[in-house]
Amino acid sequence: MTKGISLFLALALGLAPAALPLFPQGMGGAKAVARGSRLAETEQLTPRLEFRDVAASLGIRHKNVYGGDSAKRYILEMTGNGLAIFDFDNDGLRDLFFVQGTRLEEAGGSHVLYRNTGDGFEDVSADSGLSSPGWGQGVCAGDYDNDGRTDLLVAYYGHNRLFRNIGSGRFENVTAKAGLPVEGARWGSSCSFLDYNLDGRLDLFVSNYLQFNLEEAAVPGASAYCRWRGLPVFCGPRGYDSGTHLLYRNEGEGGFRDVSREAGIALDEPHFGLGATAADFDDDGLPDIYVACDSTPNILYRNNGDGTFTDVAVEAGVAYGDAGQEEGSMGAATGDFDNDGLLDIAVTNFIDETSTLYRNGGDSFFDDVTYLAGLGVNTRQVGWGVEFLDVDQDGWKDLVAANGHIYPELRSASVGESYEQRNTLYWNLRNGAFRDVTESAGPAFAATRTSRGLATGDLDGDGSPELVIVEMNAAPTVLKNASARGNALLVELVGTKSNKSAIGARVTLTAGDLVQTDEVRSGSSYGSQSGFRLHFGLGEAVSVDELRVRWPGGGEEVVELVEANQTMTIREGEGIVEKRPFRTPE
Repeated sequence: MTKGISLFLALALGLAPAALPLFPQGMGGAKAVARGSRLAETEQLTPRLEFRDVAASLGIRHKNVYGGDSAKRYILEMTGNGLAIFDFDNDGLRDLFFVQGTRLEEAGGSHVLYRNTGDGFEDVSADSGLSSPGWGQGVCAGDYDNDGRTDLLVAYYGHNRLFRNIGSGRFENVTAKAGLPVEGARWGSSCSFLDYNLDGRLDLFVSNYLQFNLEEAAVPGASAYCRWRGLPVFCGPRGYDSGTHLLYRNEGEGGFRDVSREAGIALDEPHFGLGATAADFDDDGLPDIYVACDSTPNILYRNNGDGTFTDVAVEAGVAYGDAGQEEGSMGAATGDFDNDGLLDIAVTNFIDETSTLYRNGGDSFFDDVTYLAGLGVNTRQVGWGVEFLDVDQDGWKDLVAANGHIYPELRSASVGESYEQRNTLYWNLRNGAFRDVTESAGPAFAATRTSRGLATGDLDGDGSPELVIVEMNAAPTVLKNASARGNALLVELVGTKSNKSAIGARVTLTAGDLVQTDEVRSGSSYGSQSGFRLHFGLGEAVSVDELRVRWPGGGEEVVELVEANQTMTIREGEGIVEKRPFRTPE
C-alpha cells in the first residue's frame, strides 16, 4: 500500500495518520475492532519521557569540525560525520570515538577518542594513534583480526583508514599493510564489517557518495543544481557522477582483497550512497547489505550464498518512495519494530519528504508503511542519523532521528526553513504505529541543532542506552534518559568459531507473550556505530523465559530463565560466562 493510499484511508476514516494502526492482513472485521481497542489503550499509556543533555557534565566538550560554519561553498562541506560507541580497552565500559573533518580554509582537528572512566569521560586522543586529519566521514567497528580487541575503519573523502587496536589504548594505521587503497579520491561515506562468506573473518563494506574534484567543482549559483529556494548554494548531488561501492574480503593474516566487481557490489547504475547497514533481512542465515542513497534508488544487496550479491531493492520494495520516486535518503536503521521476528528498515530523507518505514513482510518483500505507521507527519526536517531504540523499555522498539539542514545560508534568509532543527522521537504504540512524542520528551528534544551521526549505547551501566549525536561545528550531544522505564536485559555476545565480535549473531528473546528479535551489527544509522550489546526492554517482566542465539554459520545456543536488569555475556559454545547487575542511578 502506498503512502498516498494510506493517507486517503486515514482521512476517510477520520483518523490522523499518526493514530492509524497497521493492518497487515487488511482493514475489516473483528481484527479492525481489536486494533481500535488497542489504539485507545495506547492513547492512555503514552509514557512520560524526559531526556537531558549531559555531554558537558561527562567531560565531552570538543567542537566538531566539518566545513564552513556560516556558508558552505561545496557539497563536500555538507555531509558531516559520525561516531562510534565501543569498548576499546576491554574494561566493560563503553568508550566514545568521534570522527572529525576539516575545512577548506584551514586544517581540521584530529579524531577524538574518549575513555569511559566510570564517572565520566577522559580525552585520550593525543596518545591513541588515531590522528589522521582530513575529510573524515563515517566509522564502523569490528575485531577484523580476531585478537580480542575492537578495531575501527574510518571512511574518508580521499582514502579510507583502517586502525588496528594494538592494546594499551593505542591504535595503528594499517591501511597499507592490510592491502586497502592509500591513494585516490574516493568519497567513502559509511561502512560495515560483516562476515558475508561465514568463514569466521570479518569482511568490509564501504558505501561511496559521489565523484568529486575540488578543482573542477562548480560554485554556488552556477546552475539549477546550485540554487535552493532562490538562494545561491553549493551544487549537487545531481550533476555529479556517482561513487562505486566497495567490498573487501578478509584474506586472513590481516589482509583484505577488493572483490567489489566479482561479488556484484560495484553496480553500473548511479547510486549516491550515504548510510549503510548490514543485516540478515531474509532470515536465511546470511548477512545482506542495505544502502540509503541520495537522489538515486536505495540498494538492497541480497547475499546469494556463493560469494556474490544481487541488488533486489526494486523488487523488494525498498528502492523508492511511496510513489516510485527517488528520495534524498541519508541514514538507515534496522530493527524489528512490530516484533514479528523479521528485521524492518527505517530511512531518513531530505526536506519536503518524510522519513520512510519499510515493514518486512517476509518472502524478501517489504511494505512501505510510512503513513500507516504515523511517520508521515514530519516533512520539514532533513534527516540523518536514525536508530530503533526501546526508550521506555516496554519491549517495543521506538524510533529516533537526528535532523539538521545543509545550508548555513538559511540563517540569514527568509524562506521559511531553519538550518538548526529539532531531532525527532517516535514512540511505538505496539499496534504497528508510532506517535511523535518529540514535544513531550524533555528539554533535550526541544533544542535545535544541526545534527548528523547518531549512535546508542549504555554509557553509565544503568541498563538504559544513551543517545549520542554529532552536531556539525558544535559540541556533541549526549541524551540521558531520565524517564520512568520498565525492566530490561543487555546481552553481550562473544564469538569463538564465528568472528570474535559476534557480528551477524541473531538473538530471539521470549518473556511471557513478548517475543523480540535483534542482531549484532557493525555500522548503521548515518556513518555511526552503536554499541554491540543488544538491549531488550521487558516491561514488567522480571525474568526471561528463553533466549536463543543463532551464531553466524548456523550454530544455536539456548539459555533459559534469566533474571532481568542485568548485563550478561554469552560466549559461543560456553553459554553464560558473566552476569553483571545494572548500576543503580544516583
